[in-house]
Amino acid sequence: MYDGKDYFTIYDFVKAHYNFADPEWDGEPLEAESCKVCNNQPCSCTKEPCEQCGFNPCNCPKVCAECNLEPCECEEEISEPEPCSDCGMQPCECAREEKIVIELSDGKVRQIKHVSSAMYWSPDGKPITAKEFIERMFDDLPRFFKDEDQLRAIWSDPTTREKLLEDLAEAGYDDEKLESMKDLIDAKDSDVYDVLAYVAYTTETRTRSERAERAQPLIKKAFTNYKQHEFIDFILDKYVAEGVKELAATKMRSLIELKYNTISDAASELGPPTVIRETFIGFQQYLYSG
Repeated sequence: MYDGKDYFTIYDFVKAHYNFADPEWDGEPLEAESCKVCNNQPCSCTKEPCEQCGFNPCNCPKVCAECNLEPCECEEEISEPEPCSDCGMQPCECAREEKIVIELSDGKVRQIKHVSSAMYWSPDGKPITAKEFIERMFDDLPRFFKDEDQLRAIWSDPTTREKLLEDLAEAGYDDEKLESMKDLIDAKDSDVYDVLAYVAYTTETRTRSERAERAQPLIKKAFTNYKQHEFIDFILDKYVAEGVKELAATKMRSLIELKYNTISDAASELGPPTVIRETFIGFQQYLYSG
């Protein structure tokens, strides 16, 4: 036995194993495998084991010809992929940010993201593209407000806002469609107001967080009681997180109870219910003041 060798080979020079062959028991003889090193059968490799490791074939570690180490410690040069020549990003974001330009009858263009999964329907129940839906919406919106000032005034009051949303839903522009349009105009964290203003007047969109932040100085100037500030800040947090539905008049009671537990507890902090309602409705105008 060689040092490090854990196997042995038997050579049957006299073919004695043929005396024990039993085809009925052993079946047909297996075809001899070729040597994994030289690929010959019988093996034509040297029968002498490696002087270093004692194995045949040799199992000695291969030393790198460049750094003379095993394992190799050469620094493989990895070339950074070039950024996209169109969007300048790596990986390329062209497909994700592909825009469709729509020129409407006012002579101005609107850009919408190419969202292949977006599906809209015409009033007669036929599928239409997002482009066709926005063109139809642009033509319909003058029925609901004559200009941006009127839209802002309507949207600033929960009562008139809810009426506008009901009228839009009856015309085929329900909450689900208006919400889905935020993705189209790349304004996911914006207000539905931004959708209407962008389609109708190409007004620049803002996030709900930006609206709340811009409105804070005006709100603090209009409402001097710090307890009112706390109440308004609480509502604004809900608005930023959840959307314009948190500003609906029907949500007022649940928001009050969430913050103060009971209406009487709220009244002891903010004043009678009429004052609470005026606060809840009054501050909203500053979210859309400009």
